[in-house]
Amino acid sequence: MSNNYNAQLEEACAKFRKILEDQLTRVEDMKAQGDFVDYASLETLRIGVCGGDGIGPIISAEARRVLEFMLDDMVKAGKVEFVDINGLTIENRIAVGKAIPDDVMAELKSCHVILKGPTTTPQKGSGMPNIESANVAMRKALDLFANIRPVKVPEEGINWTIFRENTEGGYAVGSSGFNVTDDLAVDFVVTTKQGSDRIARLAYDYARKNGLDRVSLVTKANVIKTTDGNFLEDCHKVGDLYPEITTDEWYADIMTAKLVDQKRRRDFKVLLLPNLYGDIISDEAAEFQGGVGTAGCANIGKKYAMFEAIHGSAPRMINEGRGEYADPCSMLRACVMLLSHIGLQDRADKLEKALDFCMFEDKKLTITGRPGGAKCSEFGDYVMETLKNL
Repeated sequence: MSNNYNAQLEEACAKFRKILEDQLTRVEDMKAQGDFVDYASLETLRIGVCGGDGIGPIISAEARRVLEFMLDDMVKAGKVEFVDINGLTIENRIAVGKAIPDDVMAELKSCHVILKGPTTTPQKGSGMPNIESANVAMRKALDLFANIRPVKVPEEGINWTIFRENTEGGYAVGSSGFNVTDDLAVDFVVTTKQGSDRIARLAYDYARKNGLDRVSLVTKANVIKTTDGNFLEDCHKVGDLYPEITTDEWYADIMTAKLVDQKRRRDFKVLLLPNLYGDIISDEAAEFQGGVGTAGCANIGKKYAMFEAIHGSAPRMINEGRGEYADPCSMLRACVMLLSHIGLQDRADKLEKALDFCMFEDKKLTITGRPGGAKCSEFGDYVMETLKNL
């Protein structure tokens, strides 16, 4: 090895040490955490609505309108308060050079749950600064460790709930990789015992509470032996505490194939995955339901919770003047999860029933994303009219 590399190696080692120090601090923070917030004990539940950018403000505003319709009595009684949170646009984030501006983060932390529209993440070569994903930054700052994505296609026998670890894996320090030399670049995958344990407990608890008898662990532990191997081992330890639930293992590449196997895919119920695989496979799974535009997700922590669509901000729709035709179904599905999370299961069930009727049964309006299809606001009206008749 050339001595010319010594200075570069020393610099890389210093950066690596800082990453490890930060992660060990995070481990200690996880060890010190308390219990989940009790929403029933709150005098007023604050729901922050953060529009994001692109089509985000359009679909999140429509979701808020439906949610306010469903929670009208609680708003009037002072039990629920909606809070507008602006400033998470890509322009504003670039202007301050942060994934989430400080004032926006303060507003987010003033709320108990957040309904968030999609945000744009600059990629290399886009000409924009290397700003971390707002989603990743929010999940880390609010410690939203569980990303939960349900997918349901009744006529296909599909009823999956995907539990994706949200704060570790390949996304934990996604913007902290570096070029050691002009020829060698390094990124990092992070796994902790505490992080694996808490997502596994949430997934197995969900399976038990909902009478589901199978949890499928998805990794590449045959190749990524240390981090994926530890995740798999820790999840199995949690699974042993739930003897009535069968635990099986799948490699991530094979799982992508089995989801399109019409016979095998009916067997899956709860999928439990590290961050990167969960992101990819949940997007694939959403296609069976009608695409990522139809799927919402929950991001759950012990103190905060955030609910969002699983798709991006679709800047092309805005640039082409088609924003008003954006599909709000993903955000409305996220509202179902929000209502369930705060203890309003009867209202969550009612909204889910209305969405199933509008999307899969009646189909009076169709969202195409273009003129000729239904507008975002028209679909919101359709859902609210359906709710009145349930």
